[in-house]
Amino acid sequence: MTSSAVAATNPVLRVPPAAPADAAAHFRASLAFHADVSDVAAALATGDDPGFVVLDSRSTAAWDQGHVPGALHLPTALMAEQAERLLDRSVPVVTYCWGPGCNGATRAALALAELGYRVKEMLGGFEYWVREGFAYETWQGGERRTADPLTAPVDGDCGC
Repeated sequence: MTSSAVAATNPVLRVPPAAPADAAAHFRASLAFHADVSDVAAALATGDDPGFVVLDSRSTAAWDQGHVPGALHLPTALMAEQAERLLDRSVPVVTYCWGPGCNGATRAALALAELGYRVKEMLGGFEYWVREGFAYETWQGGERRTADPLTAPVDGDCGC
């Protein structure tokens, strides 16, 4: 079978991959907009100023159930009226919401960008923070769950 015949029947190759330079530009841009949960956790774990602020854009009830230690709480609906009081425009903001099935962090990042803040979205949100076994805070204090081996390899190295 010729490569054009394979491409015509193969849903992956029906639209050919981008040229390498275009792919590099796309993935570089993606990294400018997104941060990985484990990278955020590693930066926060040093105890030094990570150079960014973590912002939880969920409701108060969700925040009380659990949030990233040290995160600021600012629901998206209150962004326009409270961002300037809570955030410094010279410090990048990393937003998160529940998880990959929720676009609340994207909406929060958009609202902040429109207000003039530099912002990234934490991929996986609070769900993957917990699933990867990182400590979190609730209204009752600190907690930590055992890492899910599907999201956090036992040896701690996903090879990424």
